[in-house]
Amino acid sequence: MHARATPRAFESALYRRIWRWHFYAGLVCLPFLAMMALTGALYLYQEPIESLFHARLRFVEAAPGPPLDAESLVARAQAAEAGAAVRFVAPAQPGRSAEVGIRTPEGTVSVYLDPANGQVLGRLRDDRKLMEIARRIHSLEIAGAVANHWIEVVAGWAIVLVVSGVFLWWPRAAGGSGGVYSLRGRPGQRIWWRDLHAVIGVFAAAALLFLAVTGMPWSAFWGQQFGRLTNEWGVGLPKHLFGPAPPSSPPMASLGDVPWTLTQAPVPRSALPSQASPPSQALPTTLPAAESGGHAGHDAAGPPAASAEASVPSIGLNEALRIFARLRLPSMTPVHLPVGPHGVYTARLFPDDARGQRVVHLDRYSGAVLADVGYDDYGVAGRLTEWGVQLHTGRQFGWANQLVMLAGCLSILVLAVSAVVMWWKRRPRGRLAAPPRRPGDRAAFGAIAAAVLLGLVYPLLGASMFVALVVDAAIPRRWREGVGL
Repeated sequence: MHARATPRAFESALYRRIWRWHFYAGLVCLPFLAMMALTGALYLYQEPIESLFHARLRFVEAAPGPPLDAESLVARAQAAEAGAAVRFVAPAQPGRSAEVGIRTPEGTVSVYLDPANGQVLGRLRDDRKLMEIARRIHSLEIAGAVANHWIEVVAGWAIVLVVSGVFLWWPRAAGGSGGVYSLRGRPGQRIWWRDLHAVIGVFAAAALLFLAVTGMPWSAFWGQQFGRLTNEWGVGLPKHLFGPAPPSSPPMASLGDVPWTLTQAPVPRSALPSQASPPSQALPTTLPAAESGGHAGHDAAGPPAASAEASVPSIGLNEALRIFARLRLPSMTPVHLPVGPHGVYTARLFPDDARGQRVVHLDRYSGAVLADVGYDDYGVAGRLTEWGVQLHTGRQFGWANQLVMLAGCLSILVLAVSAVVMWWKRRPRGRLAAPPRRPGDRAAFGAIAAAVLLGLVYPLLGASMFVALVVDAAIPRRWREGVGL
């Protein structure tokens, strides 16, 4: 049995300091954490939710006989939606539709077709898909680049919340089992909410810390720098896999969803037949309609001449799919179509199990494999990050993984509600009611060292902690005074 804490345990300068930082961490991030928990819980069940809301676009009557070939489906989609075809997704199984992505001035539009007869089932802009909206809200990307950086700050403060919360829960401070493993009082009392917050928080601490840390690789600043450094050190994506990249090559992230480790890798370029070695297979004499058009974001080699591009033979989408099949890629693997004379065919296999990740690029003229990169090619940091990302999104271990992450999301919502209720019940009217700070209180060396270390690992968190110190010092004492825990 744990020894019951004495009143002095709550009066120590260290305890008050940790409680104060826990309070400010909650102010900074709890509203955003609640939003991220809600959208994250939805995203865990992306496939069934999208199948429910977009059923008329995703499902068709299964028909006997072979479906139309890919190039015919792309041509039907372009006839229905003017623009350059940039993506083809074959039906995942009988009774499912085919999808063609068409780039338009308003953004990429997904055109859904019945694979049996090419009938257009409907159109939907990518940025208006339900789960895409949830993803953009989750990362605050929907509010712009600055807000997207704020999510990184929130994730950093979430780490502070977890570490400080576990310290405040520790039985030597809380005493007995009440508020440690069990709830005291009744729901109308503050002590009940305090115990609910403590017990839920400590049991969910590991999941919350995991979600915060594994979400960092996708952040706007830290994630970019982490990816760059791990690639330079050869522990993310070793450089030798691609060799020196042409200065104009866009990053692979420009193609859409790709494994995190590959987001900064360059997209290879197809060599024009006059620049390449003799092709290894016969080429058709005309370029399929699906490959006309251009886009600067995917072909930065200078403005191509449309007439010159149209006269250059390409293997075509049908042949590219046959090559991908020979490479043992599943038929429903999304394929990014080449845009511009140096564009490539790219198949992006992104399954639930991180070990099955694979991205293959084909030269659009010869069909040669320009790159075939998978999980086994990643360095140790790349492999660990991919496992973290797949666990974070509830994909690595199926329904069990989803349930654990869902429990973490629901715990965040409970913690947010209980924190607000606790604060409301104890705050003096008209005051912020931050935990009290007494004259002579000094932070312990260990707490300072932990804060500095976190600030160095996550620079945006460190900058925000400095701002919090300045603001705390500037707030009049009468506004911030509170009552005891």
